[in-house]
Amino acid sequence: MQSILGIESSCDETGVAIYRPDGGIVAELVYTQADHAAYGGVVPELASRDHVRKLPGMIRELLDQASLSPDELGAVAYTAGPGLAGALLVGASTGVALARALDIPAIAVHHMEGHLLSPLLEANAPAFPFLALLVSGGHTMLVEVAGLGRYRLLGETLDDAAGEAFDKTARLLGLGYPGGPEVARLAEQGDPERFDFPRPMVNRPGLDFSFSGLKTHTRELVERSEKADHADIAAGFERAVVDTLVIKCKRALKQARLKRLVIAGGVSANQRLRQALDRALPGQVFYPRPSLCTDNGAMIAHAGWYRRHEGRRDGLIAVRPRWPLEELPPAPEAAERAAETA
Repeated sequence: MQSILGIESSCDETGVAIYRPDGGIVAELVYTQADHAAYGGVVPELASRDHVRKLPGMIRELLDQASLSPDELGAVAYTAGPGLAGALLVGASTGVALARALDIPAIAVHHMEGHLLSPLLEANAPAFPFLALLVSGGHTMLVEVAGLGRYRLLGETLDDAAGEAFDKTARLLGLGYPGGPEVARLAEQGDPERFDFPRPMVNRPGLDFSFSGLKTHTRELVERSEKADHADIAAGFERAVVDTLVIKCKRALKQARLKRLVIAGGVSANQRLRQALDRALPGQVFYPRPSLCTDNGAMIAHAGWYRRHEGRRDGLIAVRPRWPLEELPPAPEAAERAAETA
């Protein structure tokens, strides 16, 4: 089977990868933009420029790494949304132009479907159906997954996503960007029991999330505390986020009558979250490897293989900065059977 090139450019990571269904991830490269750290968050114009600057050279390097010529590619998959419009357009125009030049399909991939399917790349892959907790960038959502493209949204964040709350808390504590790893490192030195943090919306029915109040509580603590207290604040904040996610996952599994949980996206790399879920749901939780938790081209190439029958050859470029996951059509039955036997 021919190789698929995946291109990810939805935000501040430029990712490219080669995937083969009979060989897995053949090669991959990820470039994480550093310029945004000075601003405490992603600057869309800077992100787009960096994608333009890095993407062509990364594709050439990737093909060399995989010992492939462009003519050996069977399709090009690119992130079409959701994400930053300008950043998406860089990846989409590059992917469509390359596919048009090679006369192969260009496959528009949903960023969150890429994350959702990334645990299927592992040897211990979950079988359908399962519950997915997607915690990536501005997204925190619980999705019932009956099969490829058969998704039902059960709950989502009403304001800040978990990843955004980590980034804003890092900024409050004077830490770097991205905030998740920085807060986690500082939390290792702290006492999570010293300060009392709320667990947002866990005492209400339903499966939606809200992290803006937790962020406000953290800001008030920081304003009245000394710098020596920051490790304890980081530890308490992290514990509150983890507890909230675990409670909601258990509730969603019971409501949907499912046994398996997939967790994917940047926050899924958090070790305390993984440990807490493993304790609460032993043997029921599936993750991608840490390198596949953050945005990457491998998950796009992988998802593109399942969606390859939807590839276009007309050269049209279209992106969707806002793209509800539930609007995706079911994948062909052949693709679902391939996923179940992978």
